[in-house]
Amino acid sequence: MTSQPSPMRADARRNRERILEAAVRAFSEIGADVPIDAIAKAAGVGSGTLYRHFPTREALVEAAYRNELVRVCDSAAELLADFPPDRAMRLWMDRFIDYLAAKQGMAEALRAVVASGADPFAESLDRLSTALGSLLRAGAEAGLLRSDIDPLDVGFSLAGVSLITSAPAQRERAGRLLDLILDGLRYGTDQ
Repeated sequence: MTSQPSPMRADARRNRERILEAAVRAFSEIGADVPIDAIAKAAGVGSGTLYRHFPTREALVEAAYRNELVRVCDSAAELLADFPPDRAMRLWMDRFIDYLAAKQGMAEALRAVVASGADPFAESLDRLSTALGSLLRAGAEAGLLRSDIDPLDVGFSLAGVSLITSAPAQRERAGRLLDLILDGLRYGTDQ
């Protein structure tokens, strides 16, 4: 007999997710000094609930960043299940650019976390390399993407696109640049 999670645990998970989403928005839009109570209010929870999940500001920032990283990396498998590998790659690129925009907005808050001695980026490259590697392998196996590409080269290329198109008004340009990167990943295949 399998046990089902209690409603309290499901509520706690939903509260945690709402807090993390509100934190990303707040740190990105307002900055590192946003009052924690404002994040709790935006999440629709009390301050006590927020502090039960995240006892310090640094813990909240680090968890919000890592949650966004997991979300974008895990989406690679979801996209591959629903789309051809080249289309999944392009859709994932858009999600990655959005993730980088949120990370850039959180830069000040993340610097404070690093200054406190934590390393929110410890798993970032491995997770990103794994996600990109799965997209590239699927594309190569389908004959849609080159097989000789280092996943981190793609990741650094995407980071470069994000740096030069970080303003919302530049989103269209970012899309065109992502299309160029995808064309480069297709170059030399029999598609």
